Amino acid sequence: MNILHGFGGQLLLGALATLQLAAAALVLGTLLGAAVCGLQLSGHRVLRAAGDGYAAVVRGIPDLLIVFAVFFGGSLTLAALTGRYVEIDTFLAGVAALALSFGAYAAEIARGALLSVPKTQREAAGTLGLSRAQALWTVVLPQAARFALAPFGNQSIVLLKQTSIVSIVGCDELMRKAAEASGATREPFTMYLAAACIYLALTGFATLCLEWAERRAARPLAA
Repeated sequence: MNILHGFGGQLLLGALATLQLAAAALVLGTLLGAAVCGLQLSGHRVLRAAGDGYAAVVRGIPDLLIVFAVFFGGSLTLAALTGRYVEIDTFLAGVAALALSFGAYAAEIARGALLSVPKTQREAAGTLGLSRAQALWTVVLPQAARFALAPFGNQSIVLLKQTSIVSIVGCDELMRKAAEASGATREPFTMYLAAACIYLALTGFATLCLEWAERRAARPLAA
């Protein structure tokens, strides 16, 4: 007896969409976080305030509201620019909203990691004749990456689970597929339990990858 009533394939398609959402948001959010971190560490007061303000506002707003703001706000903005109603693609809206949220946390992780590198390391690099750019790429960033790896990886796993909120605007990811299957079969417990198992498998694999990366990053220190 097929306990999923033929909806197993649909759930797997939803899982694929979830991975695509998470991957796209991870890349865009990381780039955004790096840019915001640069603003936060800027010597210019206005730029620093802009970076800190973005991080504070986005981290203080529920992710669901960010999804609504991007989806409905994007439609209103395009309507004002084009003079007609334009419906935002749910996948793109989801990626943008998740990237905005992830970028704020990534910025704080990067800022904390960079500030964790002792100033003496920069001074030593200068003593060796390295320029500021060379010191950043060869001395500071490799050390900061070790500090940032664990929190960045954990936040990436959180991002993978956060993709479920995009279902509220109709994006066909795993949670949306589970809801559709639940309505069609009238067996919500079974369908949502199957979705939970898939999420657990995805996050479990991501956790194993993170642990492997942490062990690999720790090898130079052990040596």
